[in-house]
Amino acid sequence: MSELSVVRTVRDLRTAVADMRQAGDRIGLVPTMGALHAAHMALVEAARHHADRVVATIFVNPTQFGPDEDFSTYPRREARDIDTLCAHGVDLLFAPSVDEMYPDGFETVVEVPEISRDLCGAHRPGHFAGVATIVTKLLLQALPDCAVFGEKDYQQLQVIRRLARDLDIPVEIVWGMNDPILGRALPVMQANFPDAPVTKTAAGHFLQEEVPQEIAEAIQRVYARTLQDASTTDSAATSAK
Repeated sequence: MSELSVVRTVRDLRTAVADMRQAGDRIGLVPTMGALHAAHMALVEAARHHADRVVATIFVNPTQFGPDEDFSTYPRREARDIDTLCAHGVDLLFAPSVDEMYPDGFETVVEVPEISRDLCGAHRPGHFAGVATIVTKLLLQALPDCAVFGEKDYQQLQVIRRLARDLDIPVEIVWGMNDPILGRALPVMQANFPDAPVTKTAAGHFLQEEVPQEIAEAIQRVYARTLQDASTTDSAATSAK
């Protein structure tokens, strides 16, 4: 089991990351809210494929919880999570307090309105603004070479990719699983529409005998915007050659 350093302030995080950079290491970031399980460790392994050193974060972000989602009861088990991260060779854990991340007077919000509007965003007002704000802060606080997010949370992944692109944050956003089937995401839809028997098949298409039209249309809107982003990125890359 490797030794895991734990820091709790932005200053200490930046100092630790600077030491890694001075050693010439490439740094991968894995943001989490704790209560770690096998899927999180898959992201850690993905980060290790892209970087020499892995930095994980544990922060239960209050701004992404809605009024009917109990922030206070979200599972917190830091000691167990630290053991798990140690066992998987994580080099550094950033585990800040709410006051560290949102000091008195904090009022800035990052929003990605188009991608956030449908699907989960339509049923959890403010959720993606909370996600976008905290991820922006973590990316700028750590400034890793890459950050790994699970493609299972497909809409969230697209929000993060867009904010990094729009704000010129110099961090590569990596999918946690290299599955080319883009449509396998958005499991939260099934929680929002528990009576809808959605079957995920391929490339954003959800084929089932009785898929509610509102779900199918929302999926296609999010997916179409993703394809448009990819096309624009590819065109820019081609023009730069």
